[in-house]
Amino acid sequence: MKIAETIGEVRTQVAAWKRAGLTVGLVPTMGYLHEGHMSLVEEAVRRCDRVVASVFVNPTQFGPGEDLATYPRDFARDRALLEDHGCHLVFHPSVEEMYPAGAATFVEVCSEMPKQLCGKTRPIHFRGVCTVVAKLFNIVTPDKAFFGWKDAQQLLILRRMVRDLGYGVELVGCPIVREPDGLAKSSRNTYLTPQERQAARVLSQAVFLGQKLVAEGERDGDRLVQAMKACLLAQPLARIDYVQAVDSETLEPVHTLRGTVLVALAVYLGKTRLIDNFIAEGL
Repeated sequence: MKIAETIGEVRTQVAAWKRAGLTVGLVPTMGYLHEGHMSLVEEAVRRCDRVVASVFVNPTQFGPGEDLATYPRDFARDRALLEDHGCHLVFHPSVEEMYPAGAATFVEVCSEMPKQLCGKTRPIHFRGVCTVVAKLFNIVTPDKAFFGWKDAQQLLILRRMVRDLGYGVELVGCPIVREPDGLAKSSRNTYLTPQERQAARVLSQAVFLGQKLVAEGERDGDRLVQAMKACLLAQPLARIDYVQAVDSETLEPVHTLRGTVLVALAVYLGKTRLIDNFIAEGL
């Protein structure tokens, strides 16, 4: 496995692979990797001849007062995990490499999609995500890129960006990976105190309740959301940011469940904000 710190190094290696007729998969990450990230790498290894993983804490997707400075980092550990799981190239650039002095160009989906759900309290987040992912697509020119459904809003916005800008890359969504008690894997889980960690199980409990209600025939989006909120509010340490059922194409709230619907939630436990969701299809 190779480590590249510059855009030029990545382009040189990818060009050699493509001359040899090899397909290239990309797994963008911010590091501090866990089993969820590794599931993306494993899927990329299965579906592509060569796999590039980026490890870059992207400053443009953090707003004022968010956890950019404290976001967990351990590149030595990340490097070992990626090598163990069959990654071929790790792109680990500096901020200066990705955003040279005077950088003033951003990529933004100018619809209501980035304003919904997480975008209501993180107004610049998805502009930063789209900008860094667009840049990674330009650098790596992957055939496929792999993202987790835990960040469902991100994946759906990136699909819109890919469609609108005509990128020749297939976005592959991979299932949420969970702890044995149901909590979705997240690098931010490390922020939780032992008491908060125990309480955090309520997120997946609300998700599983929502899935059960839909499977039993619930099609009233408002009733579904209220039932999930009641589940969350039964945990005194949980503070709800949002629980919403939204259209999977527009991310606009829906009151009746039809077609494909994203049911998503965000909850604070202490200072830590965690997200979870499920997709209801064929309604």
